[in-house]
Amino acid sequence: MSASQLGLFLMVACVVAIVSRRLKLPYSVGLVAAGAGLALFGKSISLTVAPDFVYTILLPPLIFEAALHLKWRPFRADLPVTLLLAFPGVAISGAIIAVGMHVGIGWGWLGAALFGALIAATDPVAVVAAFKDLRVEPRLSLLVESESLLNDGAAAVAFAVLLSVAHGAQLEPVKIAGALVWMAGGGVAVGVLTALTALLVAGRTQDHLVEVTLTTIAAYGSFWMAEHLHMSGVLAALAAGLVVGNLGRTGWMGGAISRSGQAHLITFWDYAAFLCNSVVFIVIGAHEAMRGAGLLIPAAWLAIGLVLLARIATVYPLCAAFLKTRLKVDLRHQHVLVWGGLKGALALALALAVPDDVPEKEGIIIAAFAVVAFSLFVQGLTMPWLIGVLDLKAKRPGDDAP
Repeated sequence: MSASQLGLFLMVACVVAIVSRRLKLPYSVGLVAAGAGLALFGKSISLTVAPDFVYTILLPPLIFEAALHLKWRPFRADLPVTLLLAFPGVAISGAIIAVGMHVGIGWGWLGAALFGALIAATDPVAVVAAFKDLRVEPRLSLLVESESLLNDGAAAVAFAVLLSVAHGAQLEPVKIAGALVWMAGGGVAVGVLTALTALLVAGRTQDHLVEVTLTTIAAYGSFWMAEHLHMSGVLAALAAGLVVGNLGRTGWMGGAISRSGQAHLITFWDYAAFLCNSVVFIVIGAHEAMRGAGLLIPAAWLAIGLVLLARIATVYPLCAAFLKTRLKVDLRHQHVLVWGGLKGALALALALAVPDDVPEKEGIIIAAFAVVAFSLFVQGLTMPWLIGVLDLKAKRPGDDAP
C-alpha cells in the first residue's frame, strides 16, 4: 500500500466517521459505500490490496483489540454456548452451504466445501464494528462478539485443512483430527505463551511506550508465529488479547501493565482498530463495486439464501441444548445471533486465497462478495431496527425513572 493510498483512506475514514455519526448509520456500512464510490468514480485511483495484506497485516490487530476488551469471567461463563456455536456450528453451517452449492449449481465437492468453510463463520471485523455502534444488553454483546471471534478461528482452521486436501493430502479422519487439534490447540498455546512473555517483560518497566510496543509484538508475534507453525493465527491473536486484557491488569507473576500504561494501551488499540477497520471496509466497498455485475448471477443469490438458512439451522437448535440450564439463551438474543451473523474481510481474504486449480474459484469469489455485500448493507443496516423492535438496548441509569 502506497503512502498516498493510505492518506486517501484516512481522509475518507475521517469524513465517513463524521457523516455516519450525524446520520446515525453504521460506520462500517458508510466505509463500504465510500469505497464503492471511489472505485466507480475515481477511475485513476488504485484500490487494490493483496489478500495477504488483509489477512496478515490488518486482521491480527482487529482480533487482538476485540479480545482485549473481553472480560474473562463473563466470557468463561458463556464459553460452553460460544464454543458450541463456534465449532460444531461452523461445521454444520459449512456442510449445509457446501451441499447446497453442490446440489444447486453443480459445484464440485472440494470447491463447495472450500466456500462453505470460508463463508460459514461470522466475521469479527464486521460484527465488532457493527456492535460497537449499538448499545445492547451486555450478555448479548458478549455472545455475539465472542462467538464471532471463536468461529472465525474455526473457519480458518477448516479452510486450512481443505486447502491441504486441495494440494494433494489424503482425507484420513485420524490425520484430519490431528491437524485440527494442532492448529486450534497450538494456536491458543502460542497466543498464551507470547502474551505472558510480553507481560513479564512489561512488568519490568513503567514506560507506557514500551508497554504498548510489547502488546503490539504480542498481537503480531502470536499471529505470525502460529501461522509459521501451521497453526491458527486467529486463535493465537485471540488468546493473546484475552491474556493481555485480563492478566495485564492483575499483575500475575509480576507481569502487569502500569496504570498509566493501561490508559495509553486502550487508546492505542482503539486507534489501531479504527485504522484497520477503515482500510478493510473501504477495500471491501471497492471490490464490491468492481465485481458488482457478479451479483446478478444465480450462484450469488443461492449463496445468500444458503448462508441465512445455515445460520437459522445452526443457532436455534444449538441454543436449544441450553434451555434447561442456567446458560439458557433468550429467544430474542437468538434472533440477533441469526441476523447479526455478518461477513467481512476474512471471507474475502480466504476466497481470494482459493488455489487457481479449483475450477469454481471465480464463482467462489463472486459468491463471497455477494454474501458480504448483503450482510453489510441489508443485515447491517437493519440491525439497529431489530435491536429496537426486540427491546434489547442496554438500560442506562434513570431510564426507568418516571
